[in-house]
Amino acid sequence: MKKAIVIAAIFGLAATISARADDATNNATADSATNNWTADCAKCHGADGKGQTKMGQRLGCRDFTDAKVQADIKDDAAFKALREGLKSDDGKTLMKPFDALSDDQIKGLIAYVHSLKSTAPATK
Repeated sequence: MKKAIVIAAIFGLAATISARADDATNNATADSATNNWTADCAKCHGADGKGQTKMGQRLGCRDFTDAKVQADIKDDAAFKALREGLKSDDGKTLMKPFDALSDDQIKGLIAYVHSLKSTAPATK
């Protein structure tokens, strides 16, 4: 169950591909990812990705701004979690599947999650 919660937190749905100013396609993808994050992910993972919402705390969402959490995120596993959803060991839904999103939209969410990584040094 702990593994499922960790995976759910890691793939809590992210949303932006780094947009280059000269590439309108990337800008559209980034906007779509941000919109998808806000609509589908932020209610559990928080707008800032820290997982400190009421639902996020209940589900054990991890802090996506933490470099250690980011290091554990594997894109292929994140893609699968977003496409298929996540369940706890006892069968409870931790994250619904996002089967209405295209592959590119899911990849955009994963890129968005990576963009949440803090560049600030860790405090002791």
